[in-house]
Amino acid sequence: MSIISTKYLLQAAYARGYAVPAFNIHNAETIQAILEVCKEMPSPVILAGTPGTFKHIAFEEIYALCEAYSKNYGMPLALHLDHHESLEDIRRKVYAGVRSAMIDGSHLPFFENVKLVKSVVDFCHRYDCSVEAELGRLGGVEDDMAVDEENAFFTDPQEASRFVELTGVDSLAVAIGTAHGLYTKRPKIDFQRLAEIRAQVAIPLVLHGASDVPDDDVRRAIALGVCKVNVATELKIAFAAAVKKWFVDNPEGNDPRDYLRVGMDAMKAVVRSKIAVCGSANQ
Repeated sequence: MSIISTKYLLQAAYARGYAVPAFNIHNAETIQAILEVCKEMPSPVILAGTPGTFKHIAFEEIYALCEAYSKNYGMPLALHLDHHESLEDIRRKVYAGVRSAMIDGSHLPFFENVKLVKSVVDFCHRYDCSVEAELGRLGGVEDDMAVDEENAFFTDPQEASRFVELTGVDSLAVAIGTAHGLYTKRPKIDFQRLAEIRAQVAIPLVLHGASDVPDDDVRRAIALGVCKVNVATELKIAFAAAVKKWFVDNPEGNDPRDYLRVGMDAMKAVVRSKIAVCGSANQ
């Protein structure tokens, strides 16, 4: 088994009408919890790490863990660089073996975003590394990235078509009303905009900020062409809440093997639910 490009997973999802879940990871326990479910169901999966993840645990260590889990679980894994912002950072990790990267230039003007993404695509494609980019900008907070409502903006369908043509990117994250983090009220997703983007763009589309989005809305987005669904915050909240409760119930407890397993099991429940919504089980 091996670390593979997400393009193979997303092309299959695009052809068959389901989505591949992308779950953010932070350490061995979060990787193991996700893969236990993916092996059980079974489901293709993308393990995503932000720059903040790789400040917590070195990229080389995460990569080694993923290689070992891929072998032990008998399944290929896509380790994805989520919300990376520099070619230099991506280049170093591609040389080390990663085969999936998101270059996030969504904060830049259109042509500067194109220039940055094209430089990453030109490099990554030499190493069979797929590239995701973002056009439009999601609000909310994820790790070290925070975007307030004033600076969030939706993806323009015509710009999306031009962007894909100019960059040669493999998948496109679109801003249609979701946000990073949890919602204070039900998000208003612009499905008409998503349909218009799909009509203009013939590559897999990506839904960021899917934590806490109602299942019916996620399924509708998948029916309109979303092939990758990103989930982060819900996983962390489930894990943390279960561990906190364990300590309330076991105030003298101190064995990480006990309380981390409780957190992992809570995370696994979220993973099962998201796989079911994505329709990726047995794919």
